[in-house]
Amino acid sequence: MAIGPLAGVRIVEVSAFVAVPLGAMTLAQLGAEVIRIDPVGGNIDFSRWPVTGAGDSIYWASLNKGKRSVTLDLKSPEGQAIASSLIASAGIVVTNLPARGWLSYERLTAAREDLIMLSLTGNPDGSPAVDYTVNASSGFPAVTGRGGEPVNHVLPAWDVIAALYVATGILSAEYVRSRTGAGQHVTLALSDVMLATVGNLGYIAEVQTNGRSRGPLGNSIYGAYGQDFETADGRRIMVVAISNRQWHALCSATGLTEKLAMIGPMLEVDLETEAGRFAAREAITAVLRPWFASRPASEILAALASGRVLHGLYQTFEQLVREDPRCSIDNPMFSTVVQPGLGDILAPRIPLAYSVSSVPSAMPAPVLGADTASVLGEIADLQEQVGERR
Repeated sequence: MAIGPLAGVRIVEVSAFVAVPLGAMTLAQLGAEVIRIDPVGGNIDFSRWPVTGAGDSIYWASLNKGKRSVTLDLKSPEGQAIASSLIASAGIVVTNLPARGWLSYERLTAAREDLIMLSLTGNPDGSPAVDYTVNASSGFPAVTGRGGEPVNHVLPAWDVIAALYVATGILSAEYVRSRTGAGQHVTLALSDVMLATVGNLGYIAEVQTNGRSRGPLGNSIYGAYGQDFETADGRRIMVVAISNRQWHALCSATGLTEKLAMIGPMLEVDLETEAGRFAAREAITAVLRPWFASRPASEILAALASGRVLHGLYQTFEQLVREDPRCSIDNPMFSTVVQPGLGDILAPRIPLAYSVSSVPSAMPAPVLGADTASVLGEIADLQEQVGERR
């Protein structure tokens, strides 16, 4: 039985790479039926790394969980006609492929006037861009690291943020259609996602107001106190103290309250303010570092947790999977699924929890094209029923 807030909603996805597949998977994890259409043999992301020893894409399987997979010859008029019928039946389509030819909004709405279509482009003018090129222009690489050359982050942040805008855009357009009956073409540019985020976080206004931007700070936190420390057994721990309560908790947990209190008068700063702690960050770190360096991580983590200090243990992906109980079936968000080509894997459902609505458990990604016959059969039956009613 279908479950989830979006049960009964059907969405067609025609895409490749991160943002649109992730956005559509988010909707699938909320209960929508998402049908991904690929060319026969898969789209350009079907074999993207990381892959198994046999060459199966772990990436593709991870971004397409819970969807149905249809493959068509999208270069042929027949394949395009079938895809168009599928889209008309669903009433919602999301894509990051060029919205032209058979995939243009004008052509698709000829078959269904109330169609909702969301198109993701690289730039607003339709020119291409990817997360890595957009990020280079964002300003963040210039303030990441410790100075010198720009530093790219590994997380495809703009794709991930864009994916959530994709889901929000579809849901808001469906809300409008439910009230007015009108479909619409929603457009989103990856570079605009970056620019909106930079603006929303104050970086644009900071330059305009102060005439400059901040510089790289390593692992410090701008405008507050935060720093990473190495432990006696070679682990690293990030400690954060933004509020006064957090600051006093750090002082108390380390037993260094009196020594840390001496820094304020010496540097003529007020350690009861974020600005004061930021200005004195190097002196604070110098006092704290020996405490961390003389103790193993286990002892430090126990003391920080007991004192309710904001902290995080640095860990590799391997350590996350093997050692962190939050990344296990102890966390109800996770379950083990049997993924074709990968075997048993730990997979998350959507991280939202509702007080009334339920959400589907994690599901594996489909085998490429496995649902082609069943989906096309359903569409044919639906079209036959519509014809009979007419």
